[in-house]
Amino acid sequence: MTKINLLNYSISALENFFLELGEKPFRATQLLKWIYQLGNRDFATMTNLSQHLRQYLITHCEIAVPEQVEEQIAVDGTKKWLLRLVDGNFIETVYIPEDGRGTLCVSSQVGCPVGCSFCATGFLGFKRNLSLAEIIGQLWFAVHKLSPLKGVRAHAITNVVFMGMGEPLLNYESVIQAVELMLSHSAYGLSKYRVTLSTCGIVPGLRRLRNDSEIAIAISLHAVDDVLRSQLIPINEKFPLTTLMEVCNDYFKDRRRFVTIEYIMLDGINDSLGQARQLAKLLSHGRYKVNLIPGNLTGNDNFRPSRQEQIDSFRGVLLATGINTITRKSRGAEIRAACGQLMAKTI
Repeated sequence: MTKINLLNYSISALENFFLELGEKPFRATQLLKWIYQLGNRDFATMTNLSQHLRQYLITHCEIAVPEQVEEQIAVDGTKKWLLRLVDGNFIETVYIPEDGRGTLCVSSQVGCPVGCSFCATGFLGFKRNLSLAEIIGQLWFAVHKLSPLKGVRAHAITNVVFMGMGEPLLNYESVIQAVELMLSHSAYGLSKYRVTLSTCGIVPGLRRLRNDSEIAIAISLHAVDDVLRSQLIPINEKFPLTTLMEVCNDYFKDRRRFVTIEYIMLDGINDSLGQARQLAKLLSHGRYKVNLIPGNLTGNDNFRPSRQEQIDSFRGVLLATGINTITRKSRGAEIRAACGQLMAKTI
């Protein structure tokens, strides 16, 4: 008999699950705390559930998470896990430790359908969307891996970013349900400011997300005109810059919040000072902050990272116009865990 993986249930679906069993919906909250706050997968030890209910769960249900195949650790402490899914597909999840924070980079798809020319994940093509269990299971796995005895209140993960394999807005339902669990005080209780969804600019998905959630967003922009951006990010032909920026310019109702712009610096392609001035003009109609990301080696010989002095000059142009701009440190590049390098290759 195939057991029901309860990680695949959203909060409302879990409440309905218990109602159908003749139980009160608050059983969902109890179970959520056992699973996510205490990291417990053993129904027999969930003592505030009745013995009858525990036996039913033991017989019919499970808490199944992706299986670790490989762990790689970079010199800066970045960890990358290769995880096997139940159908034999693989994904990668990355943990980035910093002073006072720990960021988990999760995947939302096996491969990616967008096919950005500078991204190794795009070389894989698209295989399928991840389920809710496979997305939230990455966080469950990482919390247990990093803090097996501490429980969620003391675990090492403070931030989650949807910047792993895949385009999260093309797997909207599973992603938004995972976000709900990440934010829920009955589950992980993360702040809406500390969960970030990165997208190449799926405009209908952005409009939905703006209404459904208050998490942070990051836009993978990488170019300041449609010709170049369509070469780098083919889906730009469907959602060109004018359409994308119209949504982003007034994305947050809270005037204190900013949309993050991610801009990979590629030598001789998108890093001229003229392009910096164009970027400043493009961003002048909204509230933005910019992360400049030194390009990482992905196996495509057409792209090289920009020189540091060029990145600094590019940043100086943006700062001079009042745009908060930082150069993001590349983390875990030697284990291919940095931006654009995830490929989920097995040994």
